[in-house]
Amino acid sequence: MNAETPSPTTAWSRGACYFSLWVILMPSAKPGDLLVGAFTAAAATWVSLRLLPPSAGHLRLRALLAFAPHFLWESVRAGIDVARRVLSPDMRLRPGFVACPLALPPGLARNTFATIASLWPGSVPAGDDDGVLAIHCLDTTQPVVEQLCAEERLLVNALVAGRSHG
Repeated sequence: MNAETPSPTTAWSRGACYFSLWVILMPSAKPGDLLVGAFTAAAATWVSLRLLPPSAGHLRLRALLAFAPHFLWESVRAGIDVARRVLSPDMRLRPGFVACPLALPPGLARNTFATIASLWPGSVPAGDDDGVLAIHCLDTTQPVVEQLCAEERLLVNALVAGRSHG
């Protein structure tokens, strides 16, 4: 089996995840609904294997689920901080860009980290240049880079980098 041909296990795993998502979103045990869900999951699996082959990297679901409570807590904490700043009469905002060096290689792992970083209130990834992620943040005096580097170290267990497509 070459690097571009996914293993049956990979295909079945993705298909099972897509079908599970269908069942969660469409909680119906009607045979027609399940048939449409199976067809949709098969189509989504086929497309995902073409657009994001296993050689591009993958996620460790258990490690990602273990990271989720931390992420949720930090999101709530950051959201409260943003609300406090915005509602403050002096609006203590010092917006600007900071450069965050990344250890994650280009590809799925780095893109996933940038996507997750975009969900933290007050920070938006704005570009990636030679392993340095440009982050627009609401307050450049805060330790944004240190926080993101710490988050990257926590998330690295859940992200498996694939081969480079340079």
